[in-house]
Amino acid sequence: MSWRLAVVVALSFLVVGCEHKNNSGAGSSAGSAVGSSGGSTAAVADATPAPYPYPVKLTDAEIADGWLSLFDGATLYGWEPSAPADWKVADGAITVSSGEKSLLCTTSDFGDYVFKCDFKAVPATNSGIFLRTPLKPSDPAKDCYELNIAGPETSPFSNGSFVGRQKATKFIDSSDWRTYEVTAEGAHLVVKIDGETVLDYTDPAPLGRGRIGLQHNMGPVAFRNIKLKPLGLKSIFNGKDLAGWKNHPESKSVFVVNAAGEINVKNGRGQLESNAQFGDFIARWDCFSNGKHLNSGVFFRSIPGDLTNGYECQVQNGYKDGDRTKPVDCGTGGFYRRQDARAVLADDFQWFTQVLVVSGPHMACWVNGTQVSDWTDTRAPHDNPRNGLRLAKGTLILQGHDPTTDLNFRNLQAAELPPR
Repeated sequence: MSWRLAVVVALSFLVVGCEHKNNSGAGSSAGSAVGSSGGSTAAVADATPAPYPYPVKLTDAEIADGWLSLFDGATLYGWEPSAPADWKVADGAITVSSGEKSLLCTTSDFGDYVFKCDFKAVPATNSGIFLRTPLKPSDPAKDCYELNIAGPETSPFSNGSFVGRQKATKFIDSSDWRTYEVTAEGAHLVVKIDGETVLDYTDPAPLGRGRIGLQHNMGPVAFRNIKLKPLGLKSIFNGKDLAGWKNHPESKSVFVVNAAGEINVKNGRGQLESNAQFGDFIARWDCFSNGKHLNSGVFFRSIPGDLTNGYECQVQNGYKDGDRTKPVDCGTGGFYRRQDARAVLADDFQWFTQVLVVSGPHMACWVNGTQVSDWTDTRAPHDNPRNGLRLAKGTLILQGHDPTTDLNFRNLQAAELPPR
C-alpha cells in the first residue's frame, strides 16, 4: 500500500462506495461502473442541515475571497508523506517529531497563490515549509523553495529564509506560534512573519508550480491554520449573456442569464459548453440549487462537442441518515463514478462555492473551502475519459441533468496552471 493511500485510509473519515446517477457522464460506458444506486434520493436528510463534520471551517468572508483550507483540523486528508515519519494530528495541529527526514505534501499542485500557516518549534528544531515542490525534492536551491524553520544556532538560513537562495532580513524566533504568509506570483515571492516582511525574492529561474510540503528534519514541529488562496483566476462568464459558451444541438436544457447576472439552467438532459479549453487548471464557481437534492455537475477535460463526455465534478447535496459523510449519488464535489465526496458540505437553497484543481492525472475539489475529494486516475491513457485517463485539454460543461433541474451558477473563473 502506498503511503498516500495509507494516510487516506487511516486518517480520513470517508471511503464510501461510489453511487451513480442516470446520465452519460465520465465512466458511463459498459463495465466502468462500480455498482449503482440508480440515482435514488431516498432516506436523505430533511431541511435541517446536519452539523459540519470537521473542526476547521473557513468564514463566509474567507470563502468569498477565494481561500482554501489545506488542513481540516482533524485528519491528514489531502496530504501524502514522502517517507515514514510520525505525522499525526494533535490538538488541532499537524505534528511530527521522529522518523525519516521527509516531507508531508499536499496531493495537489498549485502555481500562484497567497499561502498562510501557523508554525511552532523548539530552538533546536530544523524544519521548513516547501513551496512549489515535488514530493521528493533533491536541491532546495533548484527544484523547490524551502522556507526554513530554524534558529541561527542550527542553520545559516534562519526563519523566513529560502534555503540556498536568500536569507531573511530579520530573525523572528518560533518558540511561540508564529504565522507565515507567502505571496508567490511567478518569479516573485514575498515572505512575512506575523505580518512583517522578512524576505523579498525574485527567482532568475522560477518554478511554475508544485506541491506544498511540511518538513521533518530535526526536532519537533507543529503546523496549523494552513490555507491557500489561488491567484490569477480569470472570469469565464461575463454576467450579461452566454458569450463564450454554447448549447448542444441535442440539449433539452434551457440556459438563460437572469436579472441578477447568474446562469440559470432548467430541464434536461443537456449542457452549456465553454468555448475555452483547459488541461491542468484551477476553476471556481458558485452554485445555488433551487430545489431539494437536485442533480447537476460541472464536466471538465470534456471532448468538445460531445454531450456530457468528460470527467464530472458532481453537484448533489443529498446525504443519508442525517450524516453528511454519507452522500447520496456521489455528493457535491465528488467525481461521479470515480470517487464519492467524503462529506456533503453544501446545502440546497444556499449559495455554495466549489474549487476544482486538476494537474496531470490528479484532481481534487473543495466545497466551501474544505477539500472533499482527492482522486488520481490510474487507468491507461485514452482520448475518451469514460474509458481511460484523459490528459488532453477539454471544455468545461454545465450540466442540465433531467426535467427537475433548476440551478444557478455565478462567479465562474478558471486559469491554466503554469508549467513546472
